[in-house]
Amino acid sequence: MYCSSCGAAIAQSASYCNHCGAKASATESARGAQPAEQFPESLVWAIVTVFIVGLGCTIGLMAMMKQLLDFSNHWILSISLLSFLLTIIVEGVLISLLWRQKKVLKSEQEARRLDERATRELDEARPHALPEPVPSVTETATRIFEPSLRERK
Repeated sequence: MYCSSCGAAIAQSASYCNHCGAKASATESARGAQPAEQFPESLVWAIVTVFIVGLGCTIGLMAMMKQLLDFSNHWILSISLLSFLLTIIVEGVLISLLWRQKKVLKSEQEARRLDERATRELDEARPHALPEPVPSVTETATRIFEPSLRERK
């Protein structure tokens, strides 16, 4: 993989270029973020649609069995419960997909947050000021006795 800013070769897992410091996966993360965010919304719509269509089909099947086929109430109830059970199973699969996708999104956001925090810590680092040099014992003694040596001369 190559840096988009300077063209230097960088590791596949690197998030920043070692040569110029530019973010290496900015375009990839921007492209990958949109479908992942839209996927849960489409799953929610699929859940709602399957429930409404499944309920409508169950009611329509019950009416058709009663009016056209003249089934007994026992058969109508058992077949409608079976179709309703099938609808509930499909709902369960879709809900499990939604939960799994939310976990993936949450872990991606947490990883992104950790990356941003680490980057921010590097940006906010301040250089440490060097402490004042402590004078040695001989320098201190020389400064103290210096005025008295001048007076004697």
